[in-house]
Amino acid sequence: MRVIVVGLGIQGYKRAKVAGKDLVFTVDPFNNEADFKSIYDVPLISYDSALLCIPDEPKFELIHYLLKNKKNVLVEKPVFFNTDVKFKQLDDLAKKNNVCYYTAYNHRFEPHFEEVKKIIESGKLGNIYSIKMFYGNGTAKLVKNSKWRDKGYGVLPDLGSHLLDTINFWLGSNFKKFKVTYSHKFENKSYDNVTFQSVNSKIQLICEVSLLSWRNNFDLDIYAENGTLHVNSLCKWGPSTLTYRERILPSGRPKESSKVLIQDDPTWVKEYKFFKSKSDTYFSNIDNDKYVNKILKNLYREL
Repeated sequence: MRVIVVGLGIQGYKRAKVAGKDLVFTVDPFNNEADFKSIYDVPLISYDSALLCIPDEPKFELIHYLLKNKKNVLVEKPVFFNTDVKFKQLDDLAKKNNVCYYTAYNHRFEPHFEEVKKIIESGKLGNIYSIKMFYGNGTAKLVKNSKWRDKGYGVLPDLGSHLLDTINFWLGSNFKKFKVTYSHKFENKSYDNVTFQSVNSKIQLICEVSLLSWRNNFDLDIYAENGTLHVNSLCKWGPSTLTYRERILPSGRPKESSKVLIQDDPTWVKEYKFFKSKSDTYFSNIDNDKYVNKILKNLYREL
């Protein structure tokens, strides 16, 4: 597969490194290290797939251009459109031209996230009562200094989209309605700390996203009928720990088992391999985009 990377920033350099020998060209209007300033200048015969690491505004136009020209597309999350018609247009193009259109959510390939999914699907936990997730990094200053990131709804689409995708990955789209319980702009023009939770759902889901966690971290706590499940940290910030505590009836100290991972972040390579496996055939995760998009738009109204 011959790949171009469009948008040679932090994410673009990561994608280019993972693509390795597949990479033929890079595109960026502002980075002088890029081979081209515009994607329209890249000969269509020179590549099969594009990895888009770009701001939200030009996404529809570029994805449409690529799918129309029978190119596989991986685009960095999130993808937001003001109408579902645009999602359908892209999905129809991908289907018509038998190519892959994939919105990247690399945390799905986090080893402990994959294990959590297996445990939930096994029924080992029994009825799940509540899920709490925290996802934070310390990028408030970087966002503030960026030419385009410190605007709009800030951390909510940036990190909140990851949590919504993750819960969809684990449990499907069972959570339909959410409310914002806390939001603030401590150091940024846009929101840098937001808490939101599910409303009228069988399982209580509470999520917090923040740019103010100076020690980058992810925390998960699942409380269920037969025990609890906990994840602390991601591999890239490791060590990453998965802990299962088995409930003792009628009460007592639970049996506990833990798995600790100390390794480099494997998600980028695993996700790229997944994308390659789906390329040159029709595939899309647009339903997930629509789910995340709908919930975030509803949350925006509350900010």
